[in-house]
Amino acid sequence: MREAKLTRKTKETDIEVHINLDKNDGYKIDTGIGFFNHMLELFAFHSGISLIVKCKGDLFVDGHHSVEDIGILLGKAIKESLGDKKGINRYADTFLPMDETLVHCSLDLSGRPFLVFNADLPSQKVGEFETELTEEFFRAIAFNSGMTLHLNLLYGKNTHHIIEALYKSFGKSLKKAIEINNENKNLVMSSKGVLE
Repeated sequence: MREAKLTRKTKETDIEVHINLDKNDGYKIDTGIGFFNHMLELFAFHSGISLIVKCKGDLFVDGHHSVEDIGILLGKAIKESLGDKKGINRYADTFLPMDETLVHCSLDLSGRPFLVFNADLPSQKVGEFETELTEEFFRAIAFNSGMTLHLNLLYGKNTHHIIEALYKSFGKSLKKAIEINNENKNLVMSSKGVLE
C-alpha cells in the first residue's frame, strides 16, 4: 500500500494527515475552516484517495498558518507515499469546467518543485476562508511533494466556482499521475532512471 501518516506540531498548528493512494475509504476532514474542509473533501473525492486531515490552528489570528501547514504536511505525505515512483504515469493534466468557470491543471511528479498559479480571485473571502490562501496551499503542496504544478484560470467570475474548479482539477490530475501504468510498472518514468 502506498500510504503515509504524518504529524506536525508547532506553536501555531497541530496537524495530522493520513493518506492512502491505493485505497478509497473516503475522507475525514477537520481544519476548523468550513470552506477549506469542503475543498479538501472535493480534492480527496476526485483524486480517489483516502484522506484524513485533523488540524487545530490559531484561527483567532487568521487561517494562514492552518492552510499553509496542512499543505506542507499533505505534500510531504504525497511524497512519502509515492516511494520510488516506480510505474506511475508521472504526468497528467485536466481541463475542468464549473458553470461559467474553466480551469486547467497540469502536473509532473518530477521531484522538482515549482508552482505556476494564474488565477485572479474576485472576492477576498468565501465564508471564513481568505481566498489568497488558495495559492499558498498549492505552493506548499508543490514544494513539499516535489511536484511541478501549473494551475491556470482560463475564465470565470464566481470566486467559489474558481477555487472549487482548481481543487477538483488538481485532484483529477493527481489521480491520473499516480496511477500505475501496467505496461511500465517496473520502470521509473525518467530517462535518468530516478524521480527525486
